[in-house]
Amino acid sequence: MSTRNTISRLVTLGGLCTAVALAATGCGAGGPAPTSGSAASTVNVLVEAGGHAELTGVAEQCKKDAGIDVNFVELPYDGMFNRLSSEFSSGNVSFDVAALDSVWLPSFKDAVQPIDEIFTDEAKKDIFPALVKEANVDGHFIGLPAWTNAEIILYRKDLFEDAKNKADFQAKYGYELAAPTTWKQYQDISEFFTKDGMYGTDVKGAVETEWLAHVLQAGSPMVLDGDNVVIDNAAHKEALDFYVSLTKSAPPGAAQVDWAAAQNLFNQGKTAMTRFWAHAYRQIPKDSPVAGKVGAAAMIGGSAGVAGVPGPWYLSVPKATKNADSAKKFIKCAYDHNGLGIESSLGLASRISAFEKYQDQPGYESFKPLIETLNGEATATRPATAKWQQIVDTVLVPLLQKAVAGGDSATLLAEAKKQIQDLLK
Repeated sequence: MSTRNTISRLVTLGGLCTAVALAATGCGAGGPAPTSGSAASTVNVLVEAGGHAELTGVAEQCKKDAGIDVNFVELPYDGMFNRLSSEFSSGNVSFDVAALDSVWLPSFKDAVQPIDEIFTDEAKKDIFPALVKEANVDGHFIGLPAWTNAEIILYRKDLFEDAKNKADFQAKYGYELAAPTTWKQYQDISEFFTKDGMYGTDVKGAVETEWLAHVLQAGSPMVLDGDNVVIDNAAHKEALDFYVSLTKSAPPGAAQVDWAAAQNLFNQGKTAMTRFWAHAYRQIPKDSPVAGKVGAAAMIGGSAGVAGVPGPWYLSVPKATKNADSAKKFIKCAYDHNGLGIESSLGLASRISAFEKYQDQPGYESFKPLIETLNGEATATRPATAKWQQIVDTVLVPLLQKAVAGGDSATLLAEAKKQIQDLLK
């Protein structure tokens, strides 16, 4: 996930200094730094708290393969960007590898070094195309995707397979009740299940990613096309109008619904469908009323085809580290053993082959839809601008909240364009 630490906030809360070490070198900023020119055997890896588990197996394997000990230093998401900014600016870093949210790459592109040698032709074929494109900044690959995610469709399989529901739906809409493959079907199904205290879907007014996926499906770059602000074009309005239209089949108060709220609604049996990050399929609590009753389907396509907004994190090597060789060996281990992340609590990877290895196993039914979505012809990562998070927080989320509360979409989009243009000056 990574729309501003989406995954980690749903999975875990981190502490400022929760250093978990396979070869402990002390708390603080990664322990003792190697001296200049030394071939240190310990690599200090700075991670956001929710992502540490994804790399634990890799670290253990890297110890076996390359004799490298790994010291993880965990920071909460909200403090990590400032820590990175401070150390990169000073030129004196206390870490050898940093796990970077995808939206941070444009901000730190000049502070990290190329790792082109890891991106062989074979490697690029095994990483989702949108991630290969995003990792290449100014002609060089500056981060290896460690894990990624995307929204898919989760639905109440028990409700969809109920004989009465099937008969009633067929009678009302003239086609069979099944996992939706078009947005018209999604609308119909949402309407059908909105009754008796249940809602057909949710609408997340407090996060922007879902609406932006609809923008991609409608055939437009999201928000920016190069240096041009295109948020007021027809595709953005079409996507916004559709998104708002679903509020009639969603719980009230959509303007305040974020990822956590939507996940709780679905897991508590209050919604029949949700568009949600794929990792959530495997994290439904065993005592949830929907446990064992959930199906998974790929994200639906629009006129431009299937599209999702990936949520990757990248492993990068700072230019200022004196331990670059060992750092790059660790990142190579992370590529070679990428599938070990699937066995973690978060359960994600970035290599296509890693997901494919598990996709037919019971309990991993979300992987085929995730692969299809990430390989979607219109799937694209967020715009490469250092101002992206500011745009999200000050423009996109407020716009969406006003829209789902009844604001005029054309007016809101025109205002948003001006606000973004001002931010980019």
